[in-house]
Formats: sequence, structure tokens, C-alpha cells
Amino acid sequence: MPEPRNIRQRGAFLLPNALTTCALFAGVYSIIAGINGAYVTAAVSIGVAGVLDGLDGRVARMTNTQSEFGVQYDSLSDMISFGLAPALLAFNWSLKGMGDISPLAGKLGWLAAFVYIACAALRLARFNAQAPGADRTYFQGLASPAAAVTLAAAVWFFEDHGVDGASVCWLIWVLTLFVGLLMFSNVRYFSFKTIATNEKVPIAWLFLLMLALVLFAIDPPTVAVGIGLIYVASGIILTLKGRQKRQARRALRRRMRHQAAERRREHDAKD
Repeated sequence: MPEPRNIRQRGAFLLPNALTTCALFAGVYSIIAGINGAYVTAAVSIGVAGVLDGLDGRVARMTNTQSEFGVQYDSLSDMISFGLAPALLAFNWSLKGMGDISPLAGKLGWLAAFVYIACAALRLARFNAQAPGADRTYFQGLASPAAAVTLAAAVWFFEDHGVDGASVCWLIWVLTLFVGLLMFSNVRYFSFKTIATNEKVPIAWLFLLMLALVLFAIDPPTVAVGIGLIYVASGIILTLKGRQKRQARRALRRRMRHQAAERRREHDAKD
């Protein structure tokens, strides 16, 4: 009886890849809107891409339609929507005006956008290169959607309050570099991927969700930038606390070894 041949599967799963395509569309639309000066539309489009990006992976896991094609397609989409789009938004809205300060400041402006894009690419490459069995409870480095939404929310916030981008160019420059470098850092962030949809949660979580929705409906840009900055800060706090705990454990082990050595010396002295 002849052995069955491994037939290469053709095609791709429709639902998760359709969501990824919609996220890619939102990212490209953000770039076009930013070039045309519709900065709020560009910022909101990045937020829409972030929501769709969070859905495609979860839908793929729920429907058991995960594939290597989907993983690679999602990364390429993320590079456009969360690497190129937010960097161009920050540049077109604010960093481009640094050229009016001095030629050096103008170069620093577009270099900040480049650093952000490069860090997004490096972060995505590192994430894809991780072993399949690696712990996905925490992200190593700020996730590119979180960085992009935080940067876009800042633009939306200032635009909503009538602040000209050129007047806060140095603040946007620092924010662009900061969240960009965090993407390729060793700072740990909770990934939310381990939260199962069929698990029961405390009823207080539903109240907090309702409160967040109410606040978002009242003042979307303020709530969006607040949530983004809180999440960015949470990883730094989590990493510092983890480092303190590791240092405390090492100090405890050293103290226990020292006490054990003291007891051995006392025992030898009695003998």
C-alpha cells in the first residue's frame, strides 16, 4: 500500500485573515488621511486597526483557524498599521515643524520617526522568532499596537484641544522615541492573551468596563491617551517590581548561605 503523500494545503482561512486585511486597510487609510491633513481621522483609524488586530488572533484561536500564513500576514499588517502609520502621523502633524526651528532640529524630527519604525520592525521580528512554547502571558517590550494607539491618542488629544502640532513638537519627539524604544526593550507588559473568553470574572470587572465605556463616550481622546499612558507605565512598574523581587530573593539566598556557613563554623569550633 503506497504511503500517503503530504499534500500542501492551499488557500487561507477567511475570517481571521479578513480581519487582518481590515486592520491593514485602516492603517493605510490613516497614512492617507494624515498626508491630507485629516489628523483626527488618521488617529482614529489607528485605533480601529488596533481593535481589529486584537480580534483577528482571538478569533483564530477560538475557531481553531491558526496558521503560519496568518502569523506572517498579521506581522506585515502590523508593520504598516502600527509601525509606519503612527510614525508618519506624528511626523506630518508635529515633527515636520521642527525644521522651522533649525536644520538640526528638522533632522532630529524625521530621525525620531525612523527610530520608531525601526523599533517596530525589530519588535515584530523578535516576537515572531520566539519559540512556539514561549510564555505569552507577558510581552517582552511594548506591543506595537499599544505604542501606536498611545501615540495616535496623543495627537487626537492635542487636536481635540486645539493645540498646534508645532507648539508641542519636542513633547511629541520625546513620546515618539520613548514608546519606540520601549517596543524593543526588555520591559515586561501583560499581554491579556491568557484571559479565556469562557472563564468567569468578578462582577466588578463588568462595572469597570461599563465605567470605561461611559468615560470614553464623554471624552474619547482624553480617556484614550490616559489608558495608553497607564499601560505604558504599567510595564515599567511591573519590571521594576520584578527586579526588586529578584534582588530580594538573591539577598535572602546569600543571607541563608552565610547563616549556614556560620553554623558550620560554630559546629566545627565546638568539635
